[in-house]
Amino acid sequence: MPNKTDTLTLAPPGERHVTCELTFEATTAASLALQIAAAGTTGDGRTETLDLVSNGVPVGASVVPALAGGREHVVHVLPGPLTVRYEAALATPATRAPAPVTERGRADALRPSRYCPSDRLEGFARSHFGAITTNLDRTRAICEYVHEHVAYLPGSSGPTTDAVDTLLAGAGVCRDFAHLVAALCRAVQVPARVAAVYAPGLSPMDLHMVTETEIDGSWWVWDATRLAPRQSLVRVATGRDAADIAFSTVLSGHVELGEVAVSAVVAGDLPGDDHTRLTSLDEPAPAYRWDQ
Repeated sequence: MPNKTDTLTLAPPGERHVTCELTFEATTAASLALQIAAAGTTGDGRTETLDLVSNGVPVGASVVPALAGGREHVVHVLPGPLTVRYEAALATPATRAPAPVTERGRADALRPSRYCPSDRLEGFARSHFGAITTNLDRTRAICEYVHEHVAYLPGSSGPTTDAVDTLLAGAGVCRDFAHLVAALCRAVQVPARVAAVYAPGLSPMDLHMVTETEIDGSWWVWDATRLAPRQSLVRVATGRDAADIAFSTVLSGHVELGEVAVSAVVAGDLPGDDHTRLTSLDEPAPAYRWDQ
């Protein structure tokens, strides 16, 4: 079990406020799945609204539960413009209790996936990180390597870029960093998954993507871009790679995405984060103790 000196749990008081505004143009009747709502429910003390307007008329959505408390909103629209606005205010936790890793979650997080072809990176990963003995130290070494060897360069990758492409190119955006960390971790048998988050402090502001790895039976979050403090992140969606956590997916029909505007702020000052210590994306458990 990690000791207390490994952990990073302090966050500023106050609340986090997030918004996401999307515009679409449907050229046919269509169905979309949206993943922009913060994971969890209104029962955890938050306030939130989701407004969907198709052709000037408010429409409803079906809610589909997803991994790690995420929620997909499925909406059916007629041809014409669709606007989406999500807004939420959430308490900022002083501590976060990491979620336990299930056997199903561990198995999924060790398999290659579309954007994380870990089987193609086994030789590289073993030669660089295979001699490191613990999941914690392997994850730290992989995050440090990706941070040092991959340049954050907007426009340097596209929707089909996978972890191998990013390693070879040496450049990418947040999803590429998260994919490469996850793929390298899986290649040395560290279970890894990715999460879409709202990230107070991120610049330029957008939805962000980070990696979670298993450390001693729990999920802990890492961000090799180091562009935002992890203590204030707000989980949205969780999965094997970007294919699972896209903020919008056209299920039927034809829809073009227009504008995307995201905001995420936290009351007070942003916390410091050296990005080497453990912290979690999950909200606090009232009775959580290190000896449990």
